[in-house]
Amino acid sequence: MRTTKERRMGLVAGIVATLGMLMVSAAALVAQSIDVQAVRSAAAAVNAAVVPYAVGEELTYKASLGAISAGTARMRVDGIEIVRGRPAYHVVFSVDGGIPFFRVHDRYESWIDVQTLASLRHRQQISEGHYKRTTVYEIYPERAEYQKEGDSVRASVANPLDDGSFIYAVRTAGIQVGETRRDDRYFRPDKNPVVLTGLRQETVKVSAGTFATTVVRPTIRTSGMFSDDGQAQVWFTDDANRYPVQVKAKFSKFTLTLELKSVTAGAQPGALPTLIAQAVEP
Repeated sequence: MRTTKERRMGLVAGIVATLGMLMVSAAALVAQSIDVQAVRSAAAAVNAAVVPYAVGEELTYKASLGAISAGTARMRVDGIEIVRGRPAYHVVFSVDGGIPFFRVHDRYESWIDVQTLASLRHRQQISEGHYKRTTVYEIYPERAEYQKEGDSVRASVANPLDDGSFIYAVRTAGIQVGETRRDDRYFRPDKNPVVLTGLRQETVKVSAGTFATTVVRPTIRTSGMFSDDGQAQVWFTDDANRYPVQVKAKFSKFTLTLELKSVTAGAQPGALPTLIAQAVEP
């Protein structure tokens, strides 16, 4: 059984993972007897959605629990990969940190359809102290179902999102001050609805610089940071990138803060067709 300290650090990693954060190679496509030429043709014709992020973008955060450093988190658009014949953004959210004698090395991955921006796959690789697990979900938007590896198929929702793709969806949508959106898009229906509320505009100074932002409060039907009765807030920049530059959440005995340290810009939008073509090459 985990100690109180371990449970707290595990909660931090889980909280960070909700922001933030799944892989089929061309060789795997051949092994599965998928017509690679057909995939290539479909990929070339895909009408990719307009998004405020690009392949290669990486955001690095400093995480703290009150006055105690809790490590570093990174959110990266790692590339374009093919999932069941569909080009997808492969996004990765990693957490590295902890305290002496209890280290956290977590990795959360999502594959997001470039056209519909629905989740296609989600992978969680957790390493927290002595606790380790890997969980993979296959998500099927076309039939509103999902399947946990080794489990039976279950009902999902239309145009689903997972933990990793959620923050990218919020960036794409943009939430205005005074606006409230309620969506049943989380891939596990029992956790819906997701509610996003635009609270206020605020200029905030973080390690990466000073930014004009819109503060958004997200809530999900969970017991974590984004619970219905929680006080989580996310600061999104008011520019076209809508970077999440800061996250704060208050709990009964501590406050969690994520602060943006650095930004690495991604590829130019015009590079996407080439990246898709490269992803389907055998």
